[in-house]
Amino acid sequence: MKEILIGDFLIVLLMFLRILAMMIAAPVLGHNSIPTITRIFIAFVVAYITFLTVDKSKIVLDVNLASIFLAAIKEIITGTIIGTVINFVFYGISYAGHMIGFDMGLTMAEVLDPSQETSNNVVGEVIFYGSMMLFIIINGHHYLISATVASFKIVPVAKYTITEPLIGLIIKYSFSVFAIAMKIAAPVVVSFLLVHIAEGIIARVIPQIQIMYITQPLKIGLGLVFLSVLVPLYIYVIKNMLQGYEDQLSQMLNAMSV
Repeated sequence: MKEILIGDFLIVLLMFLRILAMMIAAPVLGHNSIPTITRIFIAFVVAYITFLTVDKSKIVLDVNLASIFLAAIKEIITGTIIGTVINFVFYGISYAGHMIGFDMGLTMAEVLDPSQETSNNVVGEVIFYGSMMLFIIINGHHYLISATVASFKIVPVAKYTITEPLIGLIIKYSFSVFAIAMKIAAPVVVSFLLVHIAEGIIARVIPQIQIMYITQPLKIGLGLVFLSVLVPLYIYVIKNMLQGYEDQLSQMLNAMSV
């Protein structure tokens, strides 16, 4: 009886570590505005409910310190991967905002992003937090928790393994950050490329004009106009990217269980 209670406690603890690691690594749930004690409480409640629903016959644990420590590391890595996959999309969105702000000449107008502990330009922050709001609207934070709970059926407790397909997927999704950034920033960047070409032609034809004094306010105004016009397109593109997280996570979990 004592061994059963110890085994059950260890299973709940390992589930708790996976869920907590996911919440810390994930967007929204891992934001600094959420108190740590709140995350711990939610993770424990979800872990206990999950423990009551999973098939515990598939979970085999060695009750010794080395095995428990190794299993805990595996669960933390699994939870971190689940939470980090969606962050690749947000990294791409943030980088796209940085490129747009750079073309608008707002590089010096930077604000501190407390969630990433880095500074970013104003346009990047607006696009980044706008995508966060969209993530909440489509119940992405709910899906993160439900996907983590479902992951215990695909990757049982302490069964995480590093495989070649998993490494390949991590590299693939890491490089997708740049593709995401270009998809979002391309319309504005290409438009500003035409503005720069026109700026160069005017500077050559009429060298007496102080072109920087004229084009700098113009670029800020044009950038705001471009962003306003492209808002519906951005919402559509970012929504599809966030919803594509389900397929990406499914591939990652299947790669872990090989």
